[in-house]
Amino acid sequence: MIDDRSFADLAHAYPALARLPRELTAGLRDVTVRVTVPPGHVLFDETGPCTGLPLPVRGCVRVFKRSPEGRELVLYRVRPGDLCVLTIGCLLGHSVYSATGVVEEEVDGFVIPQSVFARLIASDAGFRDTVLATFAHRLGETMTLVQAVTFQRLDERLAATLLERGDDIRVTHQQLADDLGSVREMVSRLLEGFRAEGILELARGRILVRDRRRLERLAGPRPLLDRAGGTSADPAAGSGPGAGRGAGV
Repeated sequence: MIDDRSFADLAHAYPALARLPRELTAGLRDVTVRVTVPPGHVLFDETGPCTGLPLPVRGCVRVFKRSPEGRELVLYRVRPGDLCVLTIGCLLGHSVYSATGVVEEEVDGFVIPQSVFARLIASDAGFRDTVLATFAHRLGETMTLVQAVTFQRLDERLAATLLERGDDIRVTHQQLADDLGSVREMVSRLLEGFRAEGILELARGRILVRDRRRLERLAGPRPLLDRAGGTSADPAAGSGPGAGRGAGV
């Protein structure tokens, strides 16, 4: 059971829950638990069971698909205000996970048990609309990802990823490779090429963008959806994760 303060934190990140009828709110509070999960923890793994819906109010979970050779491709990240569509699919279909979710930044959040999730979907139109809106947005992001992986060169995708992260980027070459579904050696080679052209400065775990205009030309046309970002878990809350609240499973 969660107290008033915890429920306020949850409702702030997920406004659809703040608008639940009193009886649904009482049932939700009785069985929901608050959890803290450290970085590196495997929140769920491929072929593993799903027993509840995680709702983070702080932190980030990276959801990715791993190849038999060990390469990873990031599908999306789950931050405060987001819903994990893989978890939703498992809960609705009574199936197992088809990808892996690892805590990237320490998560403070809540877990709604499967039985309560099913009741909310069946009984509350606002919550149901939130879930459908999340599916629609993630489907668009997935199509953008498929298009990028299939039709864009790796140097274009790398340039676009760097542009999304700003001008002072704290990231390793391996993390960029995982985001792009590539290998560290190829990403490092491309980054060295960008550095030789005066576009970037490279340091350990850090990339400084020095010529953003040239990087934009390398990236080409930008996709409409940012696959590495989040979605709003509430259709009325805006276009980003917890619009107006900032970011963070």
